Amino acid sequence: MSKIQKPKGTLDILPSDISLWQYIENAVRETAKINGFSEIRMPTFEYTELFCRGVGDTTDVVGKEMYTFTDKDGSSLSLRPEGTAGVARSVIENGLYAGAMPLKLFYLSNFFRREKPQAGRSREFWQFGTELYGSSSPEADAQVILLADSLFKKLGLTKVTLRINSIGCPDCRPNYRKALIEYFSGYESQLCDTCKERLLKNPLRVLDCKSPICSGIAKDAPKTLEHLCEGCESHFEKLKKLLDACGVEYVVDPSIVRGLDYYTGTVFEFTVDSIGAQSTVCGGGRYDGLLSSIGGPELPAVGFGMGITRLIQALKDENLVPEFNNGCDVYIAPLGENAGLPAFILAQKLKQMGISAETDICGRSLKAQMKYADKAGASYVLVVGDDEIQQNQAELRNMNNGERTQVELTAEAIAEKVK
Repeated sequence: MSKIQKPKGTLDILPSDISLWQYIENAVRETAKINGFSEIRMPTFEYTELFCRGVGDTTDVVGKEMYTFTDKDGSSLSLRPEGTAGVARSVIENGLYAGAMPLKLFYLSNFFRREKPQAGRSREFWQFGTELYGSSSPEADAQVILLADSLFKKLGLTKVTLRINSIGCPDCRPNYRKALIEYFSGYESQLCDTCKERLLKNPLRVLDCKSPICSGIAKDAPKTLEHLCEGCESHFEKLKKLLDACGVEYVVDPSIVRGLDYYTGTVFEFTVDSIGAQSTVCGGGRYDGLLSSIGGPELPAVGFGMGITRLIQALKDENLVPEFNNGCDVYIAPLGENAGLPAFILAQKLKQMGISAETDICGRSLKAQMKYADKAGASYVLVVGDDEIQQNQAELRNMNNGERTQVELTAEAIAEKVK
């Protein structure tokens, strides 16, 4: 019988890897808390209409990559391909928009897209995301950008580049849209079939096409910054001044448009060149019209999504992964038939006191137990035999430096030495 393997494009996060994931997750939660963001958790699947209206049915995410299925009641459901639309739906449904503003939310969640798996891109992936509602000011944009920047600094990353752009608002976007259509119409025969469809529906998406031919044509397309209205231009200039004042370096990159329809105004990306083609580790921007597009009130918003696996790769590339000790605090090795029960009870008492303790449950010899304790990374080993039980004393061995200490055979005495 053939063995069953995990689906293509998914990951097993093994015990040997989990400490690094938890290290990053703890850094994320600490950084979010310092910046006043509260955690939110959304359903793994939503009604497909949410993503069609929120993300945009002309995007690759909705058009090609969503995992969509029909429920038994005939409704169309989709595994969440990103977090912003789901959070927006929750804000509306639960009336969070009626509270004090700004509303600051973050999430650490897994998402699903049926993309071609490659380094830094999988079909199930994990993101740290932020959503800030209720402020249209450049200060709000700067705050979420600075949050991401502070997390990179907290983790020690230095080879990260911030790229910023503005793609305009509903007032100035029509003129830019017209300029794009005029430009790309001259190359229509060379565009891929998808971009030919996008040309009249949403020409901004042509700029985001991954086809080498389309991306080559897009290099000389009209730039968003050349078509901004006075308000958008002023907003972008103020954002740059805020970043300058906070000492955050950035590159103005007119090629950044982001891949989802809800973006307006400020867009940004943090890239790490060392991780290859999938160099964007964090991307976001402003999406002031999202809530109203899915039935909510007019409420300005800005946020980002940060890929956890790409963040991990960046840490590895800069040799910033800490050493983790995943072994138990103390391993109690019973010697002889009568020592098993006292060792088991002692281990349980230590656990109740907050000390990570293990003992043999596989009937191993003392030699095999010592080998296991060493391989499992135990910090201390305590051998308990008939003599030790009778004398109520045992030898506590420090596995890091070889030091040996006689201790009373009680959980309190052992815990004091181990701590």
